[in-house]
Amino acid sequence: MLQSKFWQAFFALSPLISLLLLFVGYGVFLFSILSNLPRGGEPDPSTVVGGIGVFLIILLVMILISLGSMVFYIVHAANNPNLRENNLLLVWILLFIFASGIGQLIYWIIEILSKPAGESPQSF
Repeated sequence: MLQSKFWQAFFALSPLISLLLLFVGYGVFLFSILSNLPRGGEPDPSTVVGGIGVFLIILLVMILISLGSMVFYIVHAANNPNLRENNLLLVWILLFIFASGIGQLIYWIIEILSKPAGESPQSF
């Protein structure tokens, strides 16, 4: 699974895509509240609860995908023989932890896509 180009791309791009989905979910939530406001100004409780439910489900999926991506790329970096000879392994792991979605995308571009086929960490 670590050598699969599909899973590498999925886990590199999915945190950013899920962040966009979170913004869309928040927009749907706000739109559902604002579009159903009666003249008095109080929203219907059923639309608020339904909107919050959709937003929380998208948030939960985003959290799970981001954690899965972080674990996948930490394991990938730990198994990368090119990073073992210097302190780059520690730098990458700290980048994955502190810059969660962007760190995986940068690692995917620099360490996986930019390496030639023979030099790629795919051969470990």
